[in-house]
Amino acid sequence: MKKIAVLAGALACASIAQAATLEARDCWVRAMPPNLPSSGYFTVANNGDKPATITAAETPAFGMTMMHKSETKNGTATMSHVDSVDVPAHGTLSFAPKGYHLMLEEPGKPLKVGSTIPLTLSFADKSTLEVNCAVKSAATVGH
Repeated sequence: MKKIAVLAGALACASIAQAATLEARDCWVRAMPPNLPSSGYFTVANNGDKPATITAAETPAFGMTMMHKSETKNGTATMSHVDSVDVPAHGTLSFAPKGYHLMLEEPGKPLKVGSTIPLTLSFADKSTLEVNCAVKSAATVGH
């Protein structure tokens, strides 16, 4: 039983170490009329020696959060769901308009421009990263 506790402690430390090499910043969410889905954007920096894989995102402000990627191929814009996204070692990955983004559906209440909402990013190694996201007007941030 003692070995299990030591192993669990070691795994927890490894997870914390992974999270310590990651930083989320510049998070914002597009304010939309009530009952309409929104989108979320952020940048993750990975200062570690190994890639980090984002596997999920969630916020209490929405009932469902999904990762999507927008692309234009042969003049046609498409959007597809993605299960995971890699952040390269010693690199950054941005979720931005017309690229990777969060689809935020089932808002709990209307978002107020100027407020913030919490967002939790989950990684393949079971670590998590918390970031606060500014709510911005869709008219002021472009598309």
